[in-house]
Amino acid sequence: MKKKTERAVPRKRAPFADPDAREFLRKADPVMARVIAARPDFRPRAWMDELPPLDAFAILVFQVASQQISVSATRAIVSHLQERFGGRIPSPAELLAAGANVLRESGFSVRKGETLRALAQRFVDGRLSDKKFPNMTDQEIEAALTDVPGIGPWTARGFLLIGLDRPDVFLTGDLALRHTIKREYGFDHLPSDEELVEISNRWRPYRSLAVSYLFASEYGDSSV
Repeated sequence: MKKKTERAVPRKRAPFADPDAREFLRKADPVMARVIAARPDFRPRAWMDELPPLDAFAILVFQVASQQISVSATRAIVSHLQERFGGRIPSPAELLAAGANVLRESGFSVRKGETLRALAQRFVDGRLSDKKFPNMTDQEIEAALTDVPGIGPWTARGFLLIGLDRPDVFLTGDLALRHTIKREYGFDHLPSDEELVEISNRWRPYRSLAVSYLFASEYGDSSV
């Protein structure tokens, strides 16, 4: 079965390919300058080249699945779901029609299953859609997504970063990112929220690129 390409979210690469963004970060933050210099050929979205085009709902399925579990566990659960729909992620309408058991049998917890069904309902009734997202601000998208039970700021901002390539997203509350900042910036403790704000404000309006470099410094170029 052919994928419905009209469901795909265009991958806008400009903010991450812009050399001015890298130069801005180098000048704004000497630590970030060192991180960037260590990876001269880094392409923040290279790992997405290996994926088929994904629409907003499919990306959010990944985001919800990944809450509080490893990348490998996330991929396994999503793969089990895809197996039940001919090797692809179901559309919102298909997921609702299939019933909650399909999600549980794929490995989603009851809570995550309820979240995905509530999310799917919003896509079906038009409150959320691929066409609406490009015309919404980051704050509007975050508010709309966190209105779904089980979706918090981490998931919503991950979608802004990964799904929409928004250039100025900081993943507040991401523990792995906090540990990376602790190491790179020489803290003897996990940085506080106030310290994270002080550091990340140096990167505006290119916080997404800075986050991508920090994840790469921790996990390699295959990370977000």
